[in-house]
Amino acid sequence: MARSLALPATVGQGSARLGDVEPGLLPRFFARVTRSAFGDLTLNDARAEDYITDLLTRFARAEALAAIDVLPGRRLPTVVDALLEIQRVWEWEGPRFDPAKERAVRRHIGDYTLFMTGLFREHVERLAVVDYYETEGRRAYRFLAELGRAEAEPDAPLFARLAAGFERYAGALTYIRKVYFRDTPLPWRGLATP
Repeated sequence: MARSLALPATVGQGSARLGDVEPGLLPRFFARVTRSAFGDLTLNDARAEDYITDLLTRFARAEALAAIDVLPGRRLPTVVDALLEIQRVWEWEGPRFDPAKERAVRRHIGDYTLFMTGLFREHVERLAVVDYYETEGRRAYRFLAELGRAEAEPDAPLFARLAAGFERYAGALTYIRKVYFRDTPLPWRGLATP
């Protein structure tokens, strides 16, 4: 049975919504790891836990990192490209005018920056963009929260918590990588295999 995250997915169709996460080994593995990490860190937020699980499942495939497809065959490989695309979709005389796509682009920015800042923090630090990623990630989730609140969407509070606690959730992803995604198992962790 698929677990619905109440946000119907339409990546590339202008939505910030999630669809069903199909059952399988990878989603179940990420759900188990995320649940354990949230328990270890005493983060009592089941909706954020589900969202992080879905984020890990979606971004397990490298092409998902640039998966926002605003035009057929055109990907947005960087945060800057995504921000520029938001400007383009609002140019009312331009060929890409479609303000509805801003939601999908903002969600991608939030998810990408959270994922990269959490799981690949050292890389983001080497690029000297930690503050930039945190700022843009919070801004993206805040936009989704405010838009969702205005449209009475049930997941608006989730995006508000992701915005307000961006560093905390990025820290949870860093914890997951360090504790559960190790090359060498920790002796007290049943999730790691020798």
